[in-house]
Amino acid sequence: MGVMHETGQGVAKDEREAEAWFRKAAEQWHAAAQFNLGAMYDKGQGVAKDERAAEAWYRKAAEQG
Repeated sequence: MGVMHETGQGVAKDEREAEAWFRKAAEQWHAAAQFNLGAMYDKGQGVAKDERAAEAWYRKAAEQG
C-alpha cells in the first residue's frame, strides 16, 4: 500500500499516506518498508528531512539483511 500511494499506482498519489503505510509495516519489522521509510526521511519526501531518522530506519533494514 505504501508503494501504491507513493507512486500513485491504482490510488491517488499521497506521500503522507505512503509514509503512514510504510511506518505501519516498518514497525512490524518489514525490511523493505523500513528501507522505504528511511528513503522518505533521507529525501524529505512526505516527511521533514531527517538524516538521523533515515539512518535509523536504514540500519534496521540492514540488520535484517
